[in-house]
Amino acid sequence: MNTPSILNDVTTRLAALRQEMKGQAIDALIVPTSDPHLSEYLPLHWRSREWLSGFTGSAGTLIVGMEKASLWVDSRYWTQALKQLEGSGIEMCKISGGSQIPYLEWIGAHLPAGATVGMDGRLLSLNQGRLLEEALLRKQLSFRPDVDLISPIWKGRASVPKTPVFEHTRQFVATSRIDKIERIRHLVKESGADWHLLSTLDDIAWTFNLRGNDIEFNPVFIAYALIGPEKTTLFIDNEKLPDEIRRSLVSDGIGIMAYEDTEKILHRIPSGSTMLLDPRRTSYFMYRQANSGVKFVETVNPAVLLKSRKETFEIENIRKTMIEDGAAFCEFQAWFDDAIESGNSPVSELTVAEKIEQFRSKRPNYISPSFGTIAGFNENAALPHYQATETDFSFIKGDGLLLIDTGGQYLGGTTDMTRVIPVGLPGQEQKKDFTLVLKGMIALSETCFPQSIPAAMLDSIARKPLWAHGADYGHGTGHGVGYFLNVHEGPQGISYHAKPEPQTAMEEGMVTSVEPGLYKEGRWGIRIENLVVNRFYRETGFGKYLNFETLTQCPIDTRCIEKDLLDENEIAWLNRYHEGVREKLMPFVPEHVRNWLIRRTEPL
Repeated sequence: MNTPSILNDVTTRLAALRQEMKGQAIDALIVPTSDPHLSEYLPLHWRSREWLSGFTGSAGTLIVGMEKASLWVDSRYWTQALKQLEGSGIEMCKISGGSQIPYLEWIGAHLPAGATVGMDGRLLSLNQGRLLEEALLRKQLSFRPDVDLISPIWKGRASVPKTPVFEHTRQFVATSRIDKIERIRHLVKESGADWHLLSTLDDIAWTFNLRGNDIEFNPVFIAYALIGPEKTTLFIDNEKLPDEIRRSLVSDGIGIMAYEDTEKILHRIPSGSTMLLDPRRTSYFMYRQANSGVKFVETVNPAVLLKSRKETFEIENIRKTMIEDGAAFCEFQAWFDDAIESGNSPVSELTVAEKIEQFRSKRPNYISPSFGTIAGFNENAALPHYQATETDFSFIKGDGLLLIDTGGQYLGGTTDMTRVIPVGLPGQEQKKDFTLVLKGMIALSETCFPQSIPAAMLDSIARKPLWAHGADYGHGTGHGVGYFLNVHEGPQGISYHAKPEPQTAMEEGMVTSVEPGLYKEGRWGIRIENLVVNRFYRETGFGKYLNFETLTQCPIDTRCIEKDLLDENEIAWLNRYHEGVREKLMPFVPEHVRNWLIRRTEPL
């Protein structure tokens, strides 16, 4: 439950918002978790939904009517939302089906025909905007996607970040920005378009070989880019560009304009031109700024596909990064085992995150975490996206399981791993659950598959051992991972909830997580996660086949395993994995950690 002061703030803010709505003749306002670049992680400036509702989860949509309000969240956040919304006057509503607009019926039930629904059109994609407008029309409701009612009432709002950008240097980059832009321009031309608007920040950072620090955990910067038939323009706040980078961009033939000029330039694109834009990654607002005489080709951003297929040079850097990251985590685990065994000072979930950061920060080319470390003990781990806070955390004591999901941003790659560590003596049911999850991870990790298969079609391989015991998990099995970029990257995603669309095809060089889990509410949660890269396996009369190379280098705790549940092939896979982990990490861990590493990688 939120504190009385936070609940007071929420009540006051909702009242102020309703006054603004009344003045603008808005009967309901939709407040998503988004920014003008449709980012997953948001700068403080754009955390409007959190500010209004008091709910701190990373996803959800708030609907505010004149009398009632509702927050729509998926299964990852049901427990958290119930706690944080208690006493706020906001109803928690569950997203459990595949509806693209899950809150539509709620709006229809609470508004009369002819009412007006408002939204800031910068905060929803073109696809979402069209769907919403059409759906509201069918309900005889008007839609105004041009209202910003948050800015007038949010006093002391954080400013839009203006941190300096920096080069992702040639030491870590295989292809120059000039070559990347030409590759994109070629694909744009092939699609039948002349112009291409880039809105998503990781696509822009990758294209220009630049990185930033505008969004926590993601080394990106706030900007737009427009690639034309002959010229490329970067729209960015002047304060963000150091002189050396500005000169380098100009030398590469790239124009630089103010961030605020994006809309004006879009409107000046000549009538009769054709623009490629990605309707999932371009805001409804930006689409509406283009000259009415411009035609559109709507398809996935070429940069999304290009950056997902890591080059050989990048994969080699990622391998090195995984060794450094694995060594840092081994240092942490050795410290943790000693701390728990000695009992000299209490260890909390917050301590875990702090210590992991301490050991990572000593590693070469380390920049920052790639997301907030999830360290959940026993029942807290049953919340897949649990985050300990200064006011809500647990100490790690007694018997149980500690789940740690953590990752780092390095100049040579982005990491993401999950491990479960036993504290005291794990119970038989816990060991069974852990082993079923491990069986799923091994099954998917060692599979081979046809090149270009939609990623979603691989999901059931990891779930089969769990399904056989009547168990499952609510999240996807895998997501793409960037190269010193966002820890969640498309286009591939291993989840049966996702549509098996052509752009999600599994191709060589893609880096993806494999992370099955099992969660028992109020008791414990288990997830085991490695990163893998798609590589060529063989070619037959039926075409090319790929398999996975496991990139993550870190022991899987065998103290949690029920050995009788593993078959010979699974045991052999685990022993090979641990042999490789020991061989790779031994030169990179301090001497006092080596004995620990040997013990944790002994054959099963």
